[in-house]
Amino acid sequence: MTTALPEWFYPGPRDGWTADMLDHLPPDAPKHVELIDGSLVMMSPQTRFHMLVLRLLEQRFQLPEHLAVAREMTVTLGIRQRPEPDILLVSRAAMMSVTTSFKPEDVHLIVEVVSKESEERDRTTKPSKYADAGIKFFWRIEDEDGVAVAYTFELEPAMKAYVPTGIHRGVLRTSIGFDVEIDLDYGKLI
Repeated sequence: MTTALPEWFYPGPRDGWTADMLDHLPPDAPKHVELIDGSLVMMSPQTRFHMLVLRLLEQRFQLPEHLAVAREMTVTLGIRQRPEPDILLVSRAAMMSVTTSFKPEDVHLIVEVVSKESEERDRTTKPSKYADAGIKFFWRIEDEDGVAVAYTFELEPAMKAYVPTGIHRGVLRTSIGFDVEIDLDYGKLI
């Protein structure tokens, strides 16, 4: 079944979409839209894996007082870059402000949970943009035959690129300015 795109969507602005335009999409626009290189990207429906891993991370983070967990919020990386990570750890002060998008300097960690349709964006495109913006920590969580596997990265600031800090199966144990230990068995949430 094919449905036509709404009139506002096509052909779109002549010079592409900009980050501030996301706040002015019409009421019938999808709730989860991100902006990558001036193009709107609509989110596909969540899988069970995706939903449970997000719930697991939200419930099991033991955060210092100055940080908070955010979901379903964008981060404005530039005029034509406003991705929507799955999970963000942001400063508590940023959570207190009235905003529709976080600034990179307010973001401590970004987590992307990979789905089939987002593999290229989550593995290549978005990490590169997060690193360019100076976001210090990045995690990518993937489904490996029904098991959550976490790939962890830290920003190497001179190169503005992420370097791997680990591949975690079973338990995610790392340091991101504070120690983290998270049981990755999302099946316990069912």
